[in-house]
Amino acid sequence: MTDRRDFRPRSYPAGLAWPNGARLAVSVVVNVEEGAELSIGDGDERNESVYEAVEEVVGHPDPCMETHFAYGTRVGWGRIREALRQRGIVATMNANGRAIERSPWLAKDAVADGHEMSCHGWRWERHAGMAQDHEWAVIARAVAAIAQACGERPVGWHTRSATSVNTRRLLVEEGGFLYDSNAFDDDTPYVEDVADRAHVVLPYAFDTNDMRFQRQGGFTFGDDFARYCSDAFDRLYAEGESVPRMLSVGLHLRIIGRPARIGGLERFLDHALAREGVWFARRDEIARAWRAMTGLPAWSPVTG
Repeated sequence: MTDRRDFRPRSYPAGLAWPNGARLAVSVVVNVEEGAELSIGDGDERNESVYEAVEEVVGHPDPCMETHFAYGTRVGWGRIREALRQRGIVATMNANGRAIERSPWLAKDAVADGHEMSCHGWRWERHAGMAQDHEWAVIARAVAAIAQACGERPVGWHTRSATSVNTRRLLVEEGGFLYDSNAFDDDTPYVEDVADRAHVVLPYAFDTNDMRFQRQGGFTFGDDFARYCSDAFDRLYAEGESVPRMLSVGLHLRIIGRPARIGGLERFLDHALAREGVWFARRDEIARAWRAMTGLPAWSPVTG
């Protein structure tokens, strides 16, 4: 039997190293989803139900849920932005197109601070089961919205949770994506051959992620986030002596931006900054570095 799935650990050439000899690349990912969540009030087919309160309003608009999401842009973003700016850390803004279309000022803030604008889809929704033509249109609409707000198109993509079986191929065929983050299977980037092109995959993580504050995910206090992410950092930093490792730390405006949680982010960042040989980088920077480290030609939207 020939299995389509390969579970063996990936191997890497000896001598691979991040720029300037860094032992660990740290990728801070700030998810911008506010205004892209499903809402009957916006004409969507249903309301979003994923939040801290386990409650779903069916068949009617849900103004209460809308305020939960609005907290992220009104208050949470300012706290996250300041925590990063005070420490000189650049991040990747993983943004839904509809969210940025509604809050273009936030995109302008992020770009002014040196952050990358990556694409998180049009709406905050899974792509699993999407018809190919519909998914193609969704990708195009999301790219256009971010390009309009930022003055340049995104080169990174991350679907909320489950992709379709076509997602990665469509991204490569679209021609403008350097990488995607639709994988959770490694602590090091890798390259996939997709549609006859070398495509960089930057694995993401749901454990070093503030989503664990929600729905009994294991985090209660800000220190829970700081301790867990710091433990992950310490382990990957040690392993980075022999293989390039990458730590992804996922944030959400409406979650870590709460007053009792933002300190946990600050404490983790200070822990990581206290070590030498740590590279805080945007995901597009990491993807370009990985191509160079592994001997691939420099990427462009034309050559792929």
